[in-house]
Amino acid sequence: KAIKAIWCARGGYGAMRVIDNLNFEKYKENPKWIIGYSDITVLHAHLNKLRVASIHGMMGVNLDRESAELDVSKATFKKALLGENLKYKFAKNTNNKGTEAKGELIGGNLTLLQHLLGSESLPNTKDKLIFIEEIGEYKYHIDRLMQSLKRAGFFKNCKGLVVGNFSNIKSNNPEWGSSIESLILDVVKNYEFPVFFGFDAGHEIKNQALILGANISIETLGDSMELKINH
Repeated sequence: KAIKAIWCARGGYGAMRVIDNLNFEKYKENPKWIIGYSDITVLHAHLNKLRVASIHGMMGVNLDRESAELDVSKATFKKALLGENLKYKFAKNTNNKGTEAKGELIGGNLTLLQHLLGSESLPNTKDKLIFIEEIGEYKYHIDRLMQSLKRAGFFKNCKGLVVGNFSNIKSNNPEWGSSIESLILDVVKNYEFPVFFGFDAGHEIKNQALILGANISIETLGDSMELKINH
């Protein structure tokens, strides 16, 4: 009961192996922040099914350096942890589709979300805003992940898509031939929901904290975007 948060040291691999061995009954009696990103998406998704919010943010492994970008990650991490409302401004991407959206935020790493298909941990996306990020993949594989989620109905009734960092994208021969933005827009082109690019969260040093399971709003303000998270 005295524990207020569980801060994951690192991601990598393993959450999918242990999730079915975890008993959440005592946790539900004493819910607390679980914090992390990447492989920790499995825990975020499962917690969403339990209707408990969690923090998508930096982990202990990220403290091995000093930089202005890391300072931003630390500051937003602390605000999220201490229950302060979060407000972010970032540049409007010319590939954005739509101007505003509101709803409960879910999501995380794209690969892990796709690998949760068919499991008890896959969150319900109806009327939700979905956040996605990725690292170290080929564009054709990102397309495959998105197409798989689409075929499973993952995007069918959501309220929008917030796209974070897609880092260290691998090159292959022949080249894919279009940008990540174009790839994603092509997959969801038959849906009317808005799509917003360029939010700094994911596998970069600047990894701004998000509250998954919280209600957020995102709107266009001239050449900028504003994303608000209310606890």
